[in-house]
Formats: sequence, structure tokens, C-alpha cells
Amino acid sequence: MKTPAIMLQGTGSSVGKSMLVAGLCRLFANRGLNVRPFKPQNMSNNAAATPDGGEIGRAQATQAMACRVPASVHMNPVLLKPETDIGSQVIVQGRRLTTARARDYAKLKPQLLDSVLDSFRRISAEADLVIVEGAGSTAEVNLRRSDIANMGFAEAADMPVLLTGDIDRGGVIAQIVGTHVLIPEAERRRIRGFIVNRFRGDPSLFEEGRNLIADRTGWPAIGVVPWFADARNLPAEDAVELADRSSRRPGAYRIVVPAFSRIANFDDLDPLAGEPGVDLQIVPAGRPLPGDADLILLPGCKSTTGELAFIREQGWDIDILAHARRGGRVLGICGGYQMLGHTVSDPDGIEGAPATVPGLGLLDVATVMAADKRTVPVEGEHLSSGETVSGYEIHIGRTEGPDRAHGWLRFGEQTEGAASVDARVTGTYVHGLFTSDSFRHAFLAALGTRPDGAYAHDRTVDRTLDRLAAHLDAHLDIDAITRIAGL
Repeated sequence: MKTPAIMLQGTGSSVGKSMLVAGLCRLFANRGLNVRPFKPQNMSNNAAATPDGGEIGRAQATQAMACRVPASVHMNPVLLKPETDIGSQVIVQGRRLTTARARDYAKLKPQLLDSVLDSFRRISAEADLVIVEGAGSTAEVNLRRSDIANMGFAEAADMPVLLTGDIDRGGVIAQIVGTHVLIPEAERRRIRGFIVNRFRGDPSLFEEGRNLIADRTGWPAIGVVPWFADARNLPAEDAVELADRSSRRPGAYRIVVPAFSRIANFDDLDPLAGEPGVDLQIVPAGRPLPGDADLILLPGCKSTTGELAFIREQGWDIDILAHARRGGRVLGICGGYQMLGHTVSDPDGIEGAPATVPGLGLLDVATVMAADKRTVPVEGEHLSSGETVSGYEIHIGRTEGPDRAHGWLRFGEQTEGAASVDARVTGTYVHGLFTSDSFRHAFLAALGTRPDGAYAHDRTVDRTLDRLAAHLDAHLDIDAITRIAGL
């Protein structure tokens, strides 16, 4: 018997598909159903590690949490992690397959459909309902021939579709009606209704616009969803939301973060931004790093060698070295850690052309890239404070050198990370460290602050998902969604 399923596609990127899928997952889970999320293909450098040692998009990990089940690599079988403007690392069922330029990936996509459908069958076998998220725009008809993210998948899996448009960005009538005009008739029939998302004000005021869309397309309106302000409490997937993570508390302990061109796992910053005694400033390209920083934090990135070049283009290398000479502290996480060493070598061209690139030279270590990728949850001890730490690693490359002897963390018998002799420059491969209140407080207290913030990430997200489910229940025709999905 076929598992009931429904797919939410969008008129474009960032129209709120991820949020809607998460909310519907929680809504149906709250009704006692065994729900699973699925996204055939995702593009994001903000990834999550799964318990089985793979990686998926951050949004699918949040959607798994909405379903109250562990995240699985099969919830997002193809993940693209952009390394350059024209190329991405290709993750298939949680493991790195290759790095491909955009033109080459277009040829690779048809070969990946079997893996996508295999993962979908696995997810469906354990579910009463699967809620699928598309990617980008349904109307990208120039990409339709080899599509596995939207209608290509919907057709292969014989899946009904709801189309989502974002009224907050303007032009939602043209978004939805224009999609109807561009796609072929068979795909129009597959779309069983539309949702207007992010309406500010009274949704009844859009009744005329909703009716106009229905008349022009023949698709019924499934609902107009008002702006959900609490969405800021959910983990973000796209770096376009990065600016919202600055806390800006003048006079507090100032942590400065350069906004890398391909920043990764930037939710590492959220617990720090929530500390009342921390002024977190994310500095965009083209601006110098402030000279009054207490700590410069170099976050994760997708291409360490490419990001070192980007840093030098901005003149940030000069700012970082001057900060260190003044006795300022520097912390690097993952790619940011690799940058702090003397060199980053990529002999096999894993991240681009084979090369050895000079690092910032603030740690006596060097990094060599290799094809094998470490993706694993970790738990251990912070050496200087004795606090328990947990997080995850997602990285390519091994970092070795004398400063590794001053390890920062301990996992079993192994030390992790590195520190300068004076301990003012440190680096680690572990993401997610600061979600622990006790570790974060110990870390900040050692820097001279008086931390007292409580992050409570999982509890906050969990409560937000319940509020989101209630929000969607009030504004969407859930009975129609139930019928369309085949429940």
C-alpha cells in the first residue's frame, strides 16, 4: 500500500517552504501520526550531523525534530554544499560523493534519482505520512530535463503538490499565476492547491487576490498564512539570514565575526548572541574588522583555501593579525581553525585546484586536505574547565603540529583542537559547543565576562514548533491537505 505523501514546492527560494513543512510535520505528529520529512535535493552550507554519522541540511534536522524522531541521511539524500560560485561538494545519502561544477552536476543529476527514490522508499516504509519539501522554484523550466528536486521527483514518485508563494517579498499573484503559465499542463494538474505565506496584517484583506489566483489557475486556495514572528527561533538554513544573528550590545564583551562568503554552520553563533553580556557583531564584506574587538571568532566555511583568499581581499587578514599582536583573543571553528595554521594544503584538489595556501600563522599547525570526510557526533571534556562538552564534526582535512599538544578538548584518550602557548589563540573542529550553558559560561567567564544567559535550544525550538503547528492549523485548510495527501 502506498504511503500517503504530499510535496510543498515554491515559486522561488526562501518563500518559507522549510518552515511550513516543519509546522505541518509537528501538526500531524501532534495528531498521533508517524510523520517523516523528506527533501530530495538541498543546497546549504549549514548542515547537521545525523546519529548514523552522515550529514543533511539543517532544515531537515529541524523537521525531524518536529516529527519527534532522530534525523536520518535518507531525509535529505542529496545535499549540495557550495564551495565556489560555480561548484559544490555533492553529498549523497550522507556521504561525500564528489565535488562538481554546475555544468557537470547537471549531467550527474539523472544518476542520483535512483538514490533519491531509494531514500524516499526507506522513509516511506516507516511513516504514516511523508511531507516533502521542494527546492528553489517550480517554474525553473530551463532545469526541468534533469530535475530531481521539484517536479522531476514529484513525477517519479507520483506525488501531489501544493505551491507556496511569499507575499512579503511582493508580487505573489504574479509568482503563482506566472508559475501556472510556465509549466506544462501535466504539471499544472499535479498541483492541487496554493498557499500564500508571510502575510502581514489581516489575511481576509487578501481575499480578492486569493480569488484572482484561483480563477486564473484553477487551483484552490489552501490558505493565507500570516507572518510568524517566532520563526526566528528556528535554526536558519540560508546565510541570507546571517545579519539577524548580531546582538549589538554596546559596552558588553565584544565578539567580532567576519562574514565569510561561504560561511557554514553559522548557528554556532546563536548561543553567544543570546548572552546578555556579549556584543556579537557580524561584519559584512567590504568593512574592516573593528579594532576594539575582545575576541575574533572565525566560523566554519565550505572552502578553506577559497575563504583565505576572500579574507585577504577584504584586508581582514591584516585586521586579525593586528588584533592578535595587541593581545586580543582569536578562536577558529572548523574551517576557521584550519585558517589559523601556517598552511592549508590541498594536493588532490578536493576544494579546487591543487595548491598549498599560506594560512594566518597564528597557530603552529598545518592542515592537509584529503578525500575522506569526518562526520560524527562527539562528547567529551573541556580541558581547562573540566566542563562536559558535546557537538559534532563535519570536515575534510587533518590538522597537525606542535600546538596540537596544547589540545583544547578531550574525547576519550584523544585531545582535540589546538592552542597557542599563551592560550590566546585556539582552534577546534567541533560545532555546537556553545549550546551547553555550563560550557559556554565557563568559556566566557575565563575571558573575564559574567555570563548568565540560558540557551535551552531544544526546548525553545520544540515550543516554537508547537506554536507554529497551531498557527498553521488556524490558517490552512488541514482537511484539504489531509485529503490531497491520501490519508
